[in-house]
Amino acid sequence: MMEKIVLFFRDRDAIILAIVAIVLSITSAKAELKVDITRGTVKALPVAVANFVGTNKKEVELGKSITSVISSDLERSGLFRPISQKAFIETEKSLDILPKFQNWRILNVQAMVQGSIVILEGKNIKVQFRLWDVFSQRQMVGQVYTTVISNWRRIAHIIADAIYKRVTGENGYFDTRVVYIAETGSQIRRIKRLAIMDQDSENHHFLTDGKFLILTPRFSPNRQEITYMSYHGGVPRVYIFNIDTGRQEILGDFPGMTFAPRFSPDGNAVIMSMARDGNSEIYTMDLRSRRAKRLTRHSSIDTSPDYSPDGTRVVFNSDRSGTQQIYIMKSDGSDVRRITFGKGRYATPVWSPRGDLIAFTKMRRGKFFIGVIGIDGKGERLLTDGFLVESPTWSPNGRVIMFFRETPKGKFGDKKSKLFSIDLTGQNEREIITPMDASDPAWSPLIP
Repeated sequence: MMEKIVLFFRDRDAIILAIVAIVLSITSAKAELKVDITRGTVKALPVAVANFVGTNKKEVELGKSITSVISSDLERSGLFRPISQKAFIETEKSLDILPKFQNWRILNVQAMVQGSIVILEGKNIKVQFRLWDVFSQRQMVGQVYTTVISNWRRIAHIIADAIYKRVTGENGYFDTRVVYIAETGSQIRRIKRLAIMDQDSENHHFLTDGKFLILTPRFSPNRQEITYMSYHGGVPRVYIFNIDTGRQEILGDFPGMTFAPRFSPDGNAVIMSMARDGNSEIYTMDLRSRRAKRLTRHSSIDTSPDYSPDGTRVVFNSDRSGTQQIYIMKSDGSDVRRITFGKGRYATPVWSPRGDLIAFTKMRRGKFFIGVIGIDGKGERLLTDGFLVESPTWSPNGRVIMFFRETPKGKFGDKKSKLFSIDLTGQNEREIITPMDASDPAWSPLIP
């Protein structure tokens, strides 16, 4: 079966055209190679990622770089186990030559990736890859992309996403970015800057200069805007920042402090909290009309709102029951119901992109936890804990959660704050490397 697809996607600096994307999906009469990621514990799939071949030194070196990124993406997911190239019996070959599958079966490899790269006239490259089911000797997927040379790393992420989807049946999350708060300086004079990077910690750069304190950044659905709280001018306010232009604008002229903002799923509104006269309520603002609407009316603190993926409901936390718990209401503020009843205090609820779960921070007996719970309040699971773990954010496929972990103060009064990720099984916890301390991560949707 052959399907021809033309893909258009945006780079950070320019519009990129993927001229050709040929997808070949050949089903085997034998059992199809597939990883079931819905189970509690998944054994990593042995995979061989051969260096992408080229015809000259520059192509060969670029091919090795692309191969390295693909292999690293797959390995970090915890679902794939790339074997060392030192164990390879077969060296890199042209895509026109069928792999000798017996050489890969000896190594117990179940999936094999091969590819090629050609530098075209000008500044473009053509990258092709194929994913093979070694035991059935069938091609599972193949694609060809043409783009600018500088976009090679992103092409590698797109290929890793294609492999992930073909083997698991679900979308990948490698072609994404993360925005977070980069922290430097002493605890007394802490500098917090808005920073952005690819999900694998590459292409890191700062979006703000640190003159003003910034907290809780969140991506818009179009990935080109970020909303956050800033103390610009000494007053806590919600702002919107355009990544392309660097333009920052205040969101409304509210009489009280505004904080904890998040975009609606369609990107046309921002939901946030406003504190006034000692009370905190939840508001939305339509970004087109700039009209604000109050959703909650309660004497207790209502904060940390987040929309469901379809925009029909809102999750938030409140102490209206006497302790800090998680509630869900309709997007117009009606039909409020409590969903957490466990011991401890709950905060920072975030709705999964899949719509089935809500991630949260929990505090109990001096310890912090990151957990998930069903939207019906059932099936609470704690995934990780620590002295301070907070601010969960979902990967766009709803299978991985990123958060930050802070260590206790050392003997010199210093403490460290780092980003981590963990999957829904509570396994495969990994540090996300940043050049300095980091907090408040927010994962972007897939880049179009």
